[in-house]
Amino acid sequence: MAASISSRALAQKQSIKVGVTAGPHAEVLAAVKKVAAERGLDITVIEFTDYVVPNQALAAGDLDANSFQHEPYLKNQIAKTGWKLVKVATTTASPQGIYSKKYKRIADLPAGATIAIQNDPSNGARSLQILDANGVIKLKDPSNTASTLADIAENPKRFRFVELDAAQLARALDDVDAASINNNYAIQAGLSPVTDPLIREPVEGPWVNIIATRIADKDKPWVKLLAESYRSEPVRQFVLDRFKGAYVPTW
Repeated sequence: MAASISSRALAQKQSIKVGVTAGPHAEVLAAVKKVAAERGLDITVIEFTDYVVPNQALAAGDLDANSFQHEPYLKNQIAKTGWKLVKVATTTASPQGIYSKKYKRIADLPAGATIAIQNDPSNGARSLQILDANGVIKLKDPSNTASTLADIAENPKRFRFVELDAAQLARALDDVDAASINNNYAIQAGLSPVTDPLIREPVEGPWVNIIATRIADKDKPWVKLLAESYRSEPVRQFVLDRFKGAYVPTW
């Protein structure tokens, strides 16, 4: 029976292009690619260096799916562009942190210190939520995944915020007092998202990573196969062994 199923799968083998950001997401998708190949799905991995182009490429039809973002970011992009994209599966969680090369504790940041956060709305809001949850600032609505600097209700130490492209934040650490850095960029910069942050968000929350496709494709058989290959035991074990808590399987 197993042999006939395998033969049938191979006979119907499909090829797709999946976009990822370089680093951890690309590493995980390489593990997914191996599992998917055994199930009759050939994945070409396309790497990007920022958060904007993978959705542009997906909307334009240059990709069949992507795997690099959380749902609030996708929704924000759709609201601005009208792209017909949709979440089809959740993947890993990657608790984000606030880093500093100058201070060992968040409480050590002096009044007027400069904190760099992402300049895209969803990731910037995520950083503000981390600061709120740890008592650094207070937001008008801590649950709002679209909070901006204008939504800071209390800033007792008068911290100054600098908004930068997410890919630039690790390099900005020398020039600011602290920075909120997404895990993929932190790892690429040689930082440990588990041990190096001054503060870190919990695993639970709205910031779980996802697979996205075009709405027109969401019910196609290869989408289910891609999601099942990603959310498989071999990939789960790879994430646990490789990232040791920096990325966490959600299945």
